[in-house]
Amino acid sequence: MLTLIPAFTDNYIYLVDTQRGLWIVDPGDAAPVLSYLEDKQLQPSAILCTHHHGDHVGGVATLQARYGIPVYGHGTRIPCLTHALTEGSVAIDGIRLEVLEIPGHTLDHIAFYWEDLLFCGDTLFAAGCGRIFEGNPAMMFASLQKLASLPKETRVCCAHEYTQSNLRFAAAVEPHNPAVTERQQKVDGLRRAGQPSLPSHLGEELASNPFLRCQQESVIAAACEHGATDRSPTAVFAALRQWKDHFP
Repeated sequence: MLTLIPAFTDNYIYLVDTQRGLWIVDPGDAAPVLSYLEDKQLQPSAILCTHHHGDHVGGVATLQARYGIPVYGHGTRIPCLTHALTEGSVAIDGIRLEVLEIPGHTLDHIAFYWEDLLFCGDTLFAAGCGRIFEGNPAMMFASLQKLASLPKETRVCCAHEYTQSNLRFAAAVEPHNPAVTERQQKVDGLRRAGQPSLPSHLGEELASNPFLRCQQESVIAAACEHGATDRSPTAVFAALRQWKDHFP
């Protein structure tokens, strides 16, 4: 079972009930997690962190101290880290899940992939992707391609409710893509009803997320009109990311 806990203005913290344990993913704020756990009388078993930014790890120390549970992450900048991970499989509560190194947004960014769930932090967003703070466009593009190779049924559990703004950009890139138009209508309806737009599915990302469509002629043409140095997928991606950085 998957539970989304809103935090700050647009973050989501995920709780994953695996039947063998309860995982907390990217707890940027301890307060809403504690409130939920105490209200439901639940005991978490692990904390999973995709990267070190404060809106993803700000609540780790409080939760770790409260419950005495292990903290999984990559690199040296995760607070209270007990299990340092690299790419490959890891066992948590006796369950095997895959760890994917996906640098670009940060150099220490990882994703967790288990069953049909992908926890990708700030790398792949619904209809978009994260800003590049520590990596470079080639690195970020490679990371997105790694995620794009997963099964289309994969549920994309990213960390922010950015879908509406990302779809506005997708519509600017591909104004005649019916998948974008249909998705805008669906997401607008969800948000009007106070519902999250997440998780999305990788299949719909491949159909409507311009950052995963850098080999499509319509996306290439739009990128070339916005500074792409050539028609290669990496150059197209770099132009899209720069365009999105300044998109209204």
